[in-house]
Amino acid sequence: MTSQTTIDATGPGDKAPAAPSGPQPAAGLRGHPWLTLITVAVGVMMVALDGTIVAIANPAIGRDLHASWAQLQWITNAYFLALAVSLITAGKLGDRFGHRQTFLIGVAGFAAASGAIGLSDSIAAVVTFRVFQGLFGALLMPAALGLLRATFPAEKLNMAIGIWGMVIGASTAGGPILGGVLVEHVNWQSVFFINVPVGALALVLGALILLDHRAENAPRSFDLLGIALLSGAMFCLVWALIKAPAWGWGNGKTWLFLIASVVGFALFALWEKRVREPLIPLALFRSVALSAGVVLMVLMAIAFMGGLFFVTFYLQNVHGMSPIDAGLHLLPLTGMMIVGSPLAGALITKAGPRIPLAGGMAVTAIAMYGMSTLEENTGSGLMSLWFALLGLGLAPVMVGATEVIVGNAPMELSGVAGGLQQAAMQIGGSLGTAVLGAVMASKVDHTLGDNWADAGLPKLPPEQLHQAAEAVQQGVAPVAEGTPAPIAEKITAVAHHTFIDGMSLASLVAAGVAAVAVLVALLTKRGANAEAGAGVGHI
Repeated sequence: MTSQTTIDATGPGDKAPAAPSGPQPAAGLRGHPWLTLITVAVGVMMVALDGTIVAIANPAIGRDLHASWAQLQWITNAYFLALAVSLITAGKLGDRFGHRQTFLIGVAGFAAASGAIGLSDSIAAVVTFRVFQGLFGALLMPAALGLLRATFPAEKLNMAIGIWGMVIGASTAGGPILGGVLVEHVNWQSVFFINVPVGALALVLGALILLDHRAENAPRSFDLLGIALLSGAMFCLVWALIKAPAWGWGNGKTWLFLIASVVGFALFALWEKRVREPLIPLALFRSVALSAGVVLMVLMAIAFMGGLFFVTFYLQNVHGMSPIDAGLHLLPLTGMMIVGSPLAGALITKAGPRIPLAGGMAVTAIAMYGMSTLEENTGSGLMSLWFALLGLGLAPVMVGATEVIVGNAPMELSGVAGGLQQAAMQIGGSLGTAVLGAVMASKVDHTLGDNWADAGLPKLPPEQLHQAAEAVQQGVAPVAEGTPAPIAEKITAVAHHTFIDGMSLASLVAAGVAAVAVLVALLTKRGANAEAGAGVGHI
């Protein structure tokens, strides 16, 4: 059973007051709800941007630092691995020490790590500081949600989460655009240096505006063994998902890490039942709505991140767009998330989350089905329609699932709930990229040889065919230097046709995942503990 310690805010011998039901008026700037939202949005923007902006910089980093493809992959993998493994523990730190302090430390560390990457002269240093970015980002993200939960009254919380989700969605989708501009017109270092002034702004705003809130029965101790078991299980799971495309899903190493992850989660669950103050009280998952929210966030991220992964290859390598042009073509997706997220927050406040969430996932499924119909010569108008529809479907899910998870958790576990929400999204993104990547690879491996032969091209030895398939999975035509133009055109046509086949199948699988998520959404309901938000004891 979790011990409960009341924080005495009235002085020795006085009884601590009960948390008021409504928000207390903020004195000046300090604790102002909407200014708090702006402050945390600035910090969250850095973390969300760095999830996608770096992919555009990878080619330039590789050339400048003489890095291999495997080393470049670690620039992304190291960040997501550190972030996913640390999120729930970081949320607990916020619950224990206060979300304001945790947020400010996360912002300062993230900005410092970003500056260090820009000054790095080796790929090892870049990867090392990307780990630190992930760790400090993990401190920042759940703390931001904890601050919003504590600052906003229940009737305003969904709108605040809507704007928060808008910032994450816009930053994630806008990363390739900003990254393309910076890499093309400045240098790859600027992709990281830009976080330094943004982080400084967030620190100044945080110092002036953020007010620390702590629940009366906030945790007073740490479940160190629970942290170790959960971190180990999360590491094994995310590591298996990251390495599965290279190792293969049937490889013994992939299954070893997956089994180790399952064992780790089982041991963690057994330990949490025994410890006096657990890292995650398992009673939290007795809430069907909260559990459904976590599952929904995973399924949404599988469809979103997995689908978006192939679209960037489609735009750049099949349509031949520059990174900036590709990013601009995704503006309908970004724009609909910017417009739709606050509107979704208002709708969820009035109607509850169930119908908007189910409707959002249904629209997402339709959009992913539409993306399965994209061809090599599909025009910008039709592409924009499906991208806009995807953004329209994702907006209520990003907002509603977050509110369901955080609002159905007790106030003293708001940081842990925020960590659960973000961890679910990170795992879903990794799972989407890995599973849909496996679908793509399987389809390309199965059809490339036949398509190659049907085009009248000379038969390739197995090793060369495998190398060609790896290129085609990214939409790249494996044309050797000096290949005659007519043959090169045939190879390019085969490569693009095969890639489209693979992307279409992957998009259909993503549409199926989104359709399943519609049923999960029907299990959600409005946060049972949302009223405990604004107005808790101020420290």
